[in-house]
Amino acid sequence: MTWVFVGASLFASNIGSEHFIGLAGSGAASGLGVAAFELNAMIVIQILGWIFLPVFIASSVATLPEYMNKRFGGNRIRIYLSILSLILYIFTKISVNLYSGALFIKLALGWDLYYSVLLVLGLTGVCTITGGLAAVIYTETIQTVIMIVGGLALMIISYLKIGGYQNLYLKYMDTSNINMSRPNLECALPKQNSFQILRDVSDPDMPWLGFLLGQTPSSIWYWCSDQMMVQRTLAAKSLSHAQGGTLLAGYLKILPLFMIVIPGMISRALFPDTVGCSDPQTCMQVCDSPNGCSNIAYPMLIMNVMPVGLKGVMLAVMLAALMSDLTSIFNSSSTLFTVDIYSQLKKNASNKQLMIVGRLFVLFMVGVGIVWIPVIKNMQGAQLYIYIQSVAAYLSPPIAAVYLLAVLWKRANEKGAFWSLMIGMAVGLVRMFLDFIYYEKPCGQIDDRPAIVKNFHYLYFAVMLFWITVISMIIISLLSRKLENFRLIRTTYWTRMVADKRPDETDDYRILNQSMDHNSEVILNEMELKASKETEVEDGVRNECLSGLMNFVCGFEQLRQQKGDSKKFQIQKQSEAKRRIENFYSLNQSKKSKLILNINLILIVLIAIGLYIFFSIPPQYHIFKNLNKNSTYL
Repeated sequence: MTWVFVGASLFASNIGSEHFIGLAGSGAASGLGVAAFELNAMIVIQILGWIFLPVFIASSVATLPEYMNKRFGGNRIRIYLSILSLILYIFTKISVNLYSGALFIKLALGWDLYYSVLLVLGLTGVCTITGGLAAVIYTETIQTVIMIVGGLALMIISYLKIGGYQNLYLKYMDTSNINMSRPNLECALPKQNSFQILRDVSDPDMPWLGFLLGQTPSSIWYWCSDQMMVQRTLAAKSLSHAQGGTLLAGYLKILPLFMIVIPGMISRALFPDTVGCSDPQTCMQVCDSPNGCSNIAYPMLIMNVMPVGLKGVMLAVMLAALMSDLTSIFNSSSTLFTVDIYSQLKKNASNKQLMIVGRLFVLFMVGVGIVWIPVIKNMQGAQLYIYIQSVAAYLSPPIAAVYLLAVLWKRANEKGAFWSLMIGMAVGLVRMFLDFIYYEKPCGQIDDRPAIVKNFHYLYFAVMLFWITVISMIIISLLSRKLENFRLIRTTYWTRMVADKRPDETDDYRILNQSMDHNSEVILNEMELKASKETEVEDGVRNECLSGLMNFVCGFEQLRQQKGDSKKFQIQKQSEAKRRIENFYSLNQSKKSKLILNINLILIVLIAIGLYIFFSIPPQYHIFKNLNKNSTYL
């Protein structure tokens, strides 16, 4: 894949329907603060391209848990990370995407929520089950174009409808629709710092210190050590194309601030009685949630602002976002389960069996995700995106810590990695279950949650959890025996260029041809590679139609061996394997490519920092400098 397809796929895999629903909803509820997550991603994606990706490529792995297996040895870390990743997929991706997509379809078409879920699954299944990673990436490129064009169209129309940014400020901060006769309704008032991204260290929504130190580990997990995202970059033609893809994705991450978050704020300003409802009973009538209706901000904007013809386009945009995210999740979760779990349990499983098991496991995950939807409706506190980030903050910092130390610290060993993961998981699960038990009360009700839940912000908790894991891993690693030296060959940033042969690289596609450059890049998904190395051979034509249908549904490509053609078949098989091996590319890059990539790297970091600073300064000092000084909102 070239850099354009890789970057578009990264963006489309990230921007699902939960972004349109969640980012716009949080924008409506608390202002610009939620955009900090998007600006942070601009920089963290580049950490993937420049730090992690060269190591993953050099170590020639197909899944990230497999990398841990090569780095530390043993299977317990590999299996644990695979299981934890699948759990995170269910609780923060599959169920959330299904809920947010179905919520939009319900509002747009008036369908029942669960009928909408079935529609979403049907459309997504067609794209996923009958295609592999390449099909997913090409589809996501088209969906990226649809998302950007439709999102920009709605952004322009909504900006014109509100009358500009200054009018948005005045109408967003207007409190005339809120009935303040009831007690404890301060939570319903627009926050005075709603037009700032990073806020005071004690801010309940976006404390700047907690965000920079706590969200960054979660972002590193998501972008640098999550199979769904890294898998896209491993499909690039070369390291330069992979880094170009991360740069493109970084530039595209500028868009959600203007294309989703601010339109969500516009929606609250235009529809204060519905999107901005504060009374629990009213909210129940509007959106069936006593905690608030900010999650309907984006669908309300589409249904009430867009012209009739463009509403269908926006429905396509939302479905494209949902399908791109779900196809990525399904493809990655299938790979994780079959490569890292099932193949460990059944060593001699055939390719066709692995394909079928992978598809069946996806169906199981979908079922669990649907069952979890009612929990999300009660747990989200009217902000779907914050629910996602909080769950990630309780489970992902230990993963980020272990991957960082694995890549950057050569002394790290298997005992340190495994037991620090166990300690981090135990601490994180305690806080997560406390959140599930003591969920946030609707606006106007007394908050009687324990102090550790009510006052200990999830971002600050993520900081603590990250450093608990780091310190545990360092201490345990130093107190236990060092790893064998060969474990460091091409598995750390400092040893990624080492050309020595590893004793654990026994498969023919892992042994590099001596005529090739010493450092080669593995860009192939292991499932696709194994399918090219092993081939199911059918004798005769019995049940040919049924077998062909099964192969098509399971994405299994078959080379046929006719009677008397065994030699020809073997040549065909060897030719295909050779073609795959020749797809290894050197980590070396041309001076021109490196110069262009590094200039863009510096540029994108400066843009992210500039946006942070500009939108974190109180707006009366720049954007609204000439606004009426008598305004009560300044």
